[in-house]
Amino acid sequence: MITRPLELASKLRPPPRSMDALFYVNAGLIVLFFALFGSRFVLTPGFGVDFRLPTVAGANESARSATHVISVDSSGQILTNDGNRTMEDLENWLIAEGKGTKDPVLLVRGDMLVPSGTLAAISSAAQKAGFVMPVHWAAGDPTDLKGQKGR
Repeated sequence: MITRPLELASKLRPPPRSMDALFYVNAGLIVLFFALFGSRFVLTPGFGVDFRLPTVAGANESARSATHVISVDSSGQILTNDGNRTMEDLENWLIAEGKGTKDPVLLVRGDMLVPSGTLAAISSAAQKAGFVMPVHWAAGDPTDLKGQKGR
């Protein structure tokens, strides 16, 4: 062994025979710190309990909620609450839906792979049907719309 030429083994302290109370105090403090500071209910310093986000006066005066929502897939599928539509069928559906609602607003949900020509055709059909312009677009990652179409 490497300690034999220098006789280092004789200079080492012997291992402790028993655990003293300091070990248990240290273990208890570590458990206490993890219990207190690992809690999800600790408030961020500086934020009071009655914290409110700032608002701008008049920010929602011209806001309109959508009365009709359609989803568009990158493959060209157009989904409404009533089922699948083609572009020709969508124009007739928009005209019928626009007549039954005062100041109809259209929201089109799609992913970022939807061609701009499809979006322009939907906007044109909505304008012909009497929907309030501009048409609202909600675009996102293609994986975000899985399982949410037609809602």
